[in-house]
Amino acid sequence: MKKYFIAGMLVWAPLAITIWVMTWGLSVLDGVFGSVMSALMAILPSALKPALQSFRDLPGVGILIVLAIILATGVFAANFAGQWWIKLWDRIITHIPIVKSIYSSVKQVSGTLFSSNGNAFRKAVLIPYPRNGSWTIAFVTGTPAEEVAAKLGAEHVNVFLPTTPNPTSGFFMIVPRADIIELEMSVEEALKHIVSMGSVPPLSQSVPSAK
Repeated sequence: MKKYFIAGMLVWAPLAITIWVMTWGLSVLDGVFGSVMSALMAILPSALKPALQSFRDLPGVGILIVLAIILATGVFAANFAGQWWIKLWDRIITHIPIVKSIYSSVKQVSGTLFSSNGNAFRKAVLIPYPRNGSWTIAFVTGTPAEEVAAKLGAEHVNVFLPTTPNPTSGFFMIVPRADIIELEMSVEEALKHIVSMGSVPPLSQSVPSAK
């Protein structure tokens, strides 16, 4: 019975986790659309609210609209006119107290993470954790701030240490460059290795030939 139960878990666990992650992502998109619709219903005349609510209740419409808006925004931002409007929008936002701090910080982080020219999450490394002699996989996210680097002296790097089996949480650490060991495996392969708690080897790992 134990053998059959484990075999069944191996079949259903990947599917269940995949569905859970996709459901979470889709619910976030649908929640964004729902918040916008709620704001519109608060300011629109009462005669229009039933029709708007019926539209809101259509299955999947929120997800499709949010995805379409994101795609349309990307197309708009890729041309000269769109870039001009975005710069104007940034100037307006950066003059609003409190909002400017949050907006500029999030914009800088997202630009670093999603930029094709950035170095964040481009390299998997080994770092000693939680003590010397023990090692774990982390991802290089950049270099320390000037003040931090000046106080530390030796060259250091910023790394993100994900947890397992949920790599969306983890720790931000600053470690000496001399203590890290760069890996040849890709970031995707390293993530699979972490999520599987080390049971799934990277695809690039050479497999010994059968004798």
